[in-house]
Amino acid sequence: MINAKTKVCAIIGHPVEHSMSPTIHNAAFQQLGLNYVYVAFDVVNVKAAIEAMRALDFRGYSVTIPHKVEVMKYLDRVDKLAAKIQAVNTVVNNNGLLTGYNTDVIGAIKSLKRRTELKGKKTALVGAGGAGRAIAFGLMEEKATLTIFDKDFEKARKLAKSVGCSYNPMEKIDSSFDILINATPVGMHPKTNQMAVDEKILKPGMLVFDIVYNPIKTKLVETAEAKGCETISGIEMLIEQGAEQFRLWTGQEAPRELMKGVLLKELQK
Repeated sequence: MINAKTKVCAIIGHPVEHSMSPTIHNAAFQQLGLNYVYVAFDVVNVKAAIEAMRALDFRGYSVTIPHKVEVMKYLDRVDKLAAKIQAVNTVVNNNGLLTGYNTDVIGAIKSLKRRTELKGKKTALVGAGGAGRAIAFGLMEEKATLTIFDKDFEKARKLAKSVGCSYNPMEKIDSSFDILINATPVGMHPKTNQMAVDEKILKPGMLVFDIVYNPIKTKLVETAEAKGCETISGIEMLIEQGAEQFRLWTGQEAPRELMKGVLLKELQK
């Protein structure tokens, strides 16, 4: 029951109506009997949202598009990896000291490492936006052999320069890679009949990771499975990054299976 001692966590972004985070986090709080609640705030003024966090003593924020970079200006401290990535998706309030983290990278790398060793693996990352940036830094920390592709060639070049890896125009992507990652929104509901790459580059044994989680199985994942690839759904990254947020806010391990079950149930509606 919500009372004066309830700790408040929230997602801030614009828009936030589509977010599944309140559903999965509230289910997790309830499962562990924690006096926490998670709400969604459609926020345009980031500075005001951070001031409100201090004034009302909110415990944590999830930060989503388009605020992951701007929010850093108003925090007391930014975690080393988030500072490298230059994006924060999680804020923790410890007695008025606000610290920013990036759990997107943890979510992606954990999902990948569950399937394979990343060191030396020839990896194609499609998408040099916010999510792609986090994943690129994570892959370089793991010493993968990375090449970045994006329709916006200049964007790919800038990110590759930041992380210290190769880059190429989209037409150069081929079947020589061990791992293919889609870090773009291509294939997301409602445009579910699209793929970020041509299916001819998919080969048996390739690991294909699509960070899109709605639909549960994107066209890329379905096509890759039909071609004999191993696949990772965006649901895994979403749950892993959320589980890390949960740990940062509560100090407890998140009930991942419960969170995944609740998410799948919502997506199937």
